[in-house]
Amino acid sequence: MKDLGNILKQAQKMQGEMAKIQEEMAAASVVGQSGGGMVEITMDGKQEIKNIRLDPTVVDARDVEMLEDLIVAAFNDAQKKVQVLNQDSMAKVTGGLNIPGLKLPF
Repeated sequence: MKDLGNILKQAQKMQGEMAKIQEEMAAASVVGQSGGGMVEITMDGKQEIKNIRLDPTVVDARDVEMLEDLIVAAFNDAQKKVQVLNQDSMAKVTGGLNIPGLKLPF
């Protein structure tokens, strides 16, 4: 039973650390880019877009498809950066162990 008590204490500690990481992730900010930085998307740790910056030279009414592609690429870049940030944060809690089913809820 003593081991069970230790396991419960460790689980409570991990739960507290997870809550702290969730707060940090919500406040985190990453910037995804495309077109050599001509399109930038700022995203928070919950993968919500906070800002989009377009260089005026990429805004061409005759080539909307290129601008759409650049926006998609910048979004995907930002999303990948958030995922890496999430994985790095989880590694801090789990000590690098891969625990199936344990991930941040966003």
